[in-house]
Amino acid sequence: MHLLETQGLRKTYQQGKHGVEVLRGIDVTVEKGEFVAVVGPSGSGKTTFMQLVGGLDRPTAGSVRLSGESIETFSDARLSAFRRRKLGFVFQFFHLLPTLSAEENVCLPLLLDGASFAKVAPMAAELLERVGLGHRKDHRPDQLSGGEMQRVAIARALIANPVLVLADEPTGNLDTKTGKLVLELFRDTVKERGQTVIMVTHDPRAAALADRVIALRDGVVETDEPGLAKS
Repeated sequence: MHLLETQGLRKTYQQGKHGVEVLRGIDVTVEKGEFVAVVGPSGSGKTTFMQLVGGLDRPTAGSVRLSGESIETFSDARLSAFRRRKLGFVFQFFHLLPTLSAEENVCLPLLLDGASFAKVAPMAAELLERVGLGHRKDHRPDQLSGGEMQRVAIARALIANPVLVLADEPTGNLDTKTGKLVLELFRDTVKERGQTVIMVTHDPRAAALADRVIALRDGVVETDEPGLAKS
């Protein structure tokens, strides 16, 4: 069984009386442990694809099967719980809570799911060590650099041991050198943990670190090829 399978995935947005078809039938499978980059020009549908796979939006037609479950059929409450427990998200702008420490930000997904801080804190500390920030766990976001904040966001995405990590332009807000270091750390950490990543990026240097590169254009898959990391 594939970890992820999309079949005939379509998404149309209404603009006044007219519909704009952003995705026009996407058939993709992703296996456990793969690091997949999704690339394409602006307007190609890559962000919409990620939103549908992550249950942040619902398709107009087609299906998204994740771990054998068709998530497009879930109620809003079940979908929210599924996202919280099964998915990890890394965004371009970090989305850390400014009043919380790095450790508290990493703990947050499990705290929202009812776990105690005493139980979760050692897990967060271990992840912060993995991303090289064990010594910064008590610092708030305004005391961290951009690269450090992204590493905290990566640790937060991994805390619930998600079946799939979705990264949307994770280096887009970082300078080239810092972005490369953060992305290499991200790749190595998820590989060590046997986790699966789908990363949307416009940066060919970021895509080069993936096992596989899926290129979208005009809402369809243009190419699906092994990445440089596999060659």
